[in-house]
Amino acid sequence: MAAEKKMITLKSSDGEAFEVDEAVAMESQTIKHMVEDDCADNAIPLPNVTSHILAKVIEYCRKHVEGRTDGDSTDVGKIGDENTLKKFDDDFVNEIKADQNVLFDLILAANYLNIKSLLDLTCQTVADMIKGKTPEEIRKTFNIKNDFTPEEEEEVRRENQWAFEWHRVLCPKVDDSVPLIFNPFDLCG
Repeated sequence: MAAEKKMITLKSSDGEAFEVDEAVAMESQTIKHMVEDDCADNAIPLPNVTSHILAKVIEYCRKHVEGRTDGDSTDVGKIGDENTLKKFDDDFVNEIKADQNVLFDLILAANYLNIKSLLDLTCQTVADMIKGKTPEEIRKTFNIKNDFTPEEEEEVRRENQWAFEWHRVLCPKVDDSVPLIFNPFDLCG
């Protein structure tokens, strides 16, 4: 008979309880430290994560734990598992990026729960959504109001002229309308 899995209860900010396998919960360094420090008597409260977002976090962590434990010990099995996880991550990202509120809430939750792989995945998703876009396209994508006056924008460009000059040297194929809201070198590629 197989050993019974230890379960941990996580409680979302809106009061919903989720009972998850310990290995899944331990994907979060925050939860792992709470368990190791005996701070988790009954349910672990997660005041910064709603039930909807916590369900997504658990889905992600569960799949990644399964991907590591279901594989066969051969290199071929590992490659298959990596491909399965890559496909899961791609599908997961495609689902969440349709709703930017969910995407940004997942970034905040991954940061709060200290789940590096999820934080990297969600932040990379935002970076991919920005890459190659003009400032106006980025503002439209993320519903950002431009609060710079034309004079202020010109002043920022003037004060940071060195960055724009280096950008033209390193990335000659990209036009000069480099967004002011992120590193111009990110457009290279």
